[in-house]
Amino acid sequence: MVEPPETDPAHDERIRALSLAKYRRHAERYDRSLGPTWPIRQRAVQGLGLRAGQRVLDVGCGTGMSLALLRSAVGEQGHVYGVDQSPEMLARARALAAPWPNVTLVQAAAHELRLPEAVDAVLFHYTHDILRSPCAIEHVLRCARPGARVAVAGIKYFARWLAPLNLWVYFKNHGYNGAPGQLARPWDRIAPHLAGWQLTSTQFGMGYLAFGTVRHGAAGVAAAPAADQAAPARATAAPRPSPPQPAGATQGAR
Repeated sequence: MVEPPETDPAHDERIRALSLAKYRRHAERYDRSLGPTWPIRQRAVQGLGLRAGQRVLDVGCGTGMSLALLRSAVGEQGHVYGVDQSPEMLARARALAAPWPNVTLVQAAAHELRLPEAVDAVLFHYTHDILRSPCAIEHVLRCARPGARVAVAGIKYFARWLAPLNLWVYFKNHGYNGAPGQLARPWDRIAPHLAGWQLTSTQFGMGYLAFGTVRHGAAGVAAAPAADQAAPARATAAPRPSPPQPAGATQGAR
């Protein structure tokens, strides 16, 4: 059987449909499965080097488990954007973020996201399907300013000497992603877009955590004028606050 080109929109739509169906089933109990990857999430957010007042995008934000960490890092003067295509997952994230006026959540596929401003950092935490879509990667990175810091974490195959375990890794990934394969180098489509790429293994070799910065000339196009995105932003999150008075960063809590 000949596989369709991975840039084929019909192929991407099939992957999206499979992913939506899987996360619809997982949404209610999803957070219970995240304990083993929590330290990786913390390291990813810390590695973004966020400062008070910055803007950050959480790609595939799911139930919002990274939002409190990101909000704590940028403080009340900053802003956190989250995007996810799953209405069931995003409903839980909205409930979590309801008290936070500087968190905007958008229900959209990654390749359709538009933001009212360019962001200073981007988090991809276990977003395998997005990382296998060249269109999604390029579009998301155009939502960031040149030089924006990017953190990428996810699952991968073990080294060759542990290859018998990779069938288990595949089926573990299959439970959540529409395109569960291609786990030998799942970062290979985003890495060329980033300068200063650095990667380390996690979870005894079953995971990875990487950082880089958005190359100049690859950013800014997908940031919509504020008027274009104003209605969706109001529909998906609390309104943006008026310009804040100087204050220290606050700690978000779940």
